[in-house]
Amino acid sequence: MTLDEFFRIGTTVSLGSHTFEPEAIKAFARKYDPQVFHIDEEAAKNSVLGGLCASGWHTAATWMKLNLETRMDAEGWDGRGPVPEFGPSPGFKNLKWLKPVYAGETITFTRAALSHRPIASRPGWRVLALRSEAFDSTGDKVLEFDSAVLVKVG
Repeated sequence: MTLDEFFRIGTTVSLGSHTFEPEAIKAFARKYDPQVFHIDEEAAKNSVLGGLCASGWHTAATWMKLNLETRMDAEGWDGRGPVPEFGPSPGFKNLKWLKPVYAGETITFTRAALSHRPIASRPGWRVLALRSEAFDSTGDKVLEFDSAVLVKVG
């Protein structure tokens, strides 16, 4: 098995779906993003978004939770050398919240591995680049960002 096959380069993987319930939206927002359209259903109706909706950070955090639950694992590794070991993420870029996620909506989350490259200063480590997305029940994209993870392969 090559690293491209193990990482599933170019393949979109479903991470699962999550329904954003009103109480969970409000609880998250009270802690991390206390905007009126995230914490007060009545006030949200008169806001620019027209109803209670999840914080974009709540949507992104849900992607991360599902991503970690759907990690690439070593079960299928039959390549040479040690099993690849996932390390920290060096971050993300190009974050876009494209459409509000309203209370009661079910969102499906995906990732696609795009490429990997060696890290010159860290022999045996690679940077795996990912495309991260989320879609509502009509197929409209509600979230997208580019992320990466460090992987030890030697």
